[in-house]
Amino acid sequence: MQAVLRLIVGLGNPGAEHAKTRHNAGFWFCERLAAELGVNLARESRFHGLAGASRAGAGLWLLLPQTFMNRSGQAVRALAQFHRIAPEEMLVVHDELDLPPGQMRLKFGGGLGGHNGLKDITAHLGTQDYWRLRIGIGHPGDRNAVVDYVLKPPRREEQDDIDGALERALAAWPLLARGDVAAATQRINSNPSSAKAAAPTLKKDLP
Repeated sequence: MQAVLRLIVGLGNPGAEHAKTRHNAGFWFCERLAAELGVNLARESRFHGLAGASRAGAGLWLLLPQTFMNRSGQAVRALAQFHRIAPEEMLVVHDELDLPPGQMRLKFGGGLGGHNGLKDITAHLGTQDYWRLRIGIGHPGDRNAVVDYVLKPPRREEQDDIDGALERALAAWPLLARGDVAAATQRINSNPSSAKAAAPTLKKDLP
């Protein structure tokens, strides 16, 4: 399946108090990608977030919603409607409890995994059929501890693993930019602990 990406959305919460928390992994990736592409992320009130367009890729927008996680869809829909961007042209980057730090998964569509940002985006778009890049942050082991866990910074060793994953995703960006999803998926989904690990094939319906 080919991908023509016109909007990259990083999910997180605004404010300095949230900047280093696990829930902001999507922001981390988008901020690094913006620096890589020379995109200036500026406050756009009409889009309810920080947004900027890449001069290197025609029609490519980056967006960091500033509405807090559970209202991310408001920002996504506003920018997508204004620039006539279809859901299948979007990549939403977010933290993922069900993956350990250092692992990532690129996929199209599928379930929402209880993620409030994805839930709100899906509600505003009316579809789950958009691309996702899941950044592993690990799980606290107790569902009652999840809220406190995602709103705290990773431990140092976890942050190192997450940073490594983000660098791997950035290295795969040129492949995504030209629509080579198969090659990008192999690079992104590969297990960093083993260079020989087999990369899973891209599927539309993963848990």
